[in-house]
Amino acid sequence: MLGHENEPVTIQRDVDAIIVPAGVSVTLRAGKTGLITQALGGSFTVYVEGNLFRIAGKNADAIGREPVLEVELPPDATDDDVKQLVWDQMRTCFDPEIPVNIVDLGLIYDCQITSEDNERIAHIKMTLTAPGCGMGEVLVADIREKVEAIPTIKRAEVELVFDPPWDRSMMSEIAQLQTGMM
Repeated sequence: MLGHENEPVTIQRDVDAIIVPAGVSVTLRAGKTGLITQALGGSFTVYVEGNLFRIAGKNADAIGREPVLEVELPPDATDDDVKQLVWDQMRTCFDPEIPVNIVDLGLIYDCQITSEDNERIAHIKMTLTAPGCGMGEVLVADIREKVEAIPTIKRAEVELVFDPPWDRSMMSEIAQLQTGMM
């Protein structure tokens, strides 16, 4: 999805969006124009009338883009395969203001998969770059939605934790390079 940054866009139908960084849900009305400032992980950050908004990938058609494809899992997938796919899905979650996925940002502290009635439950512990971040619940919902899209995942339990507090040393080297913090 790279390559859309600062691309002009017109909202083609009313669409649910989230104000960044407040995390408040709004409806962007058809006909509004703006710029795509970030197109990563299946969601879009758009700049419209002086504000940033996040539009989920399932609503990509509202800005003339293709919706996100369904996640596939081979029928003979092992628990390890599923856990790897959970990590891959979390790598498609981005803070709308930072062009680095939440895994490389060091926001995911733990991920465990358990089984219940032949279905799997993902137990995820994550933090935020700042405890008061208005996008926290949005990121939690994004993780939950993307992980629960994996076949055989019954639910994703995402717990926000703040101990230990996040700091930039938790970022991968790639993330540090991308953000100029190395």
